[in-house]
Amino acid sequence: MPELPEVETCRAGIAPHIEGKIFKTVIIRQPQLRWPIPADLVTLLPGLTLHNVKRRAKYLILSCSEGSLLLHLGMSGKLRITTLEQPVDKHDHIDFIFTDHTVLRLNDQRRFGAVLWSTDSIDEHPLLAMLGPEPLAEKFDGVYLHSRAGNRSLPIKSFIMDSHIVVGVGNIYASESLFLAGIAPNRPAGQISLLDFQALANAIKSVLQMAILKGGTTLRDFTNPEGKPGYFQQALNVYGRTGQPCLRCTHPISVLKIGQRSSFFCPICQT
Repeated sequence: MPELPEVETCRAGIAPHIEGKIFKTVIIRQPQLRWPIPADLVTLLPGLTLHNVKRRAKYLILSCSEGSLLLHLGMSGKLRITTLEQPVDKHDHIDFIFTDHTVLRLNDQRRFGAVLWSTDSIDEHPLLAMLGPEPLAEKFDGVYLHSRAGNRSLPIKSFIMDSHIVVGVGNIYASESLFLAGIAPNRPAGQISLLDFQALANAIKSVLQMAILKGGTTLRDFTNPEGKPGYFQQALNVYGRTGQPCLRCTHPISVLKIGQRSSFFCPICQT
């Protein structure tokens, strides 16, 4: 599933091609994704200007002159900047066509993505209203994490993957951040010191910034809007490296299940 770095890579890839442009036509080929695509987009969008493309958690927000499109890539979604001459693939479900003939095309093989429309304040949308802070925001720090942890017995990995605590820290990035901070993934969140939480917040920021710089992580089928894979997987310290030597101490990397997700860590470097 595309996580924050992959979605941010997608946002940065499509924004320069469509911001400031006017919708001409919308073609809906498959109306049923995770939720039905609003059928009236074909009449609502033509003539509207797309002002900007933002990201909130793993959602893309396309702010228009009279409302906002809310897009989610689901498990396998891809957005491409293309032309009408480009042949349509089997899983190309919707085209947003602009007056200069630029086409924003959504491909979603598993159809777990979403295309929604709102004329209300987008920050108050039910899918966004209860989300935690952005991990790259200034207000996200160790003090914030420590205050939210309290006396909770929840494993720290599950804690930082909770989108009500902080958004965008998926399985890969949680494992990598905990390694950098030297914290075992199964430690109870309520037993972690403020100092360790400060190290963890910094590690989360560092890992996500590096992943964005490298265009995200491609483990299965993620590609950016230009069709290129991400390269952060080449810099992974622990994720997917079970039994391989730790890059710090050479002890074999271990794996355990936390919240039904594989959690990779070094039992020597992370305590």
